[in-house]
Amino acid sequence: MSKFNKGLMALLGIAMFVNGIIMLYDPEFWYYAVPTVPATGPFNQHFLRDIGLIYVMIGAGYVTGIFFPAQRIWLWAAATAWLGLHGFFHLWEIGAGICGADTILKNGHAVYLPAVVGLVGIAIDVRERRAMKTA
Repeated sequence: MSKFNKGLMALLGIAMFVNGIIMLYDPEFWYYAVPTVPATGPFNQHFLRDIGLIYVMIGAGYVTGIFFPAQRIWLWAAATAWLGLHGFFHLWEIGAGICGADTILKNGHAVYLPAVVGLVGIAIDVRERRAMKTA
């Protein structure tokens, strides 16, 4: 695995893991620290901690995939699938009128970018594996 891809996916994994830990440790802080979240509904500690667990698992999946090449694609694909579906859910909220279209820009770095980075990391890994087989 290239150093670039290892660094990219480690950064993504650590960011997702830390986000989840913050959600678990202090969900109320997280709720108010993310400006677009209060507009989606009232504070719900249980729900935020549930989602925090998902982010911890996603982060762990990305980091674990770095060290276990045989399981890497499945770990990264599962994590990226959730992030991608999460992004589509946010788009649905906009379409349903729950949030305004301006949330696309406000949430882009936290909602859509992680899914894109996950896809890029998977694509790089697949390309590198194919190059190794043909070499």
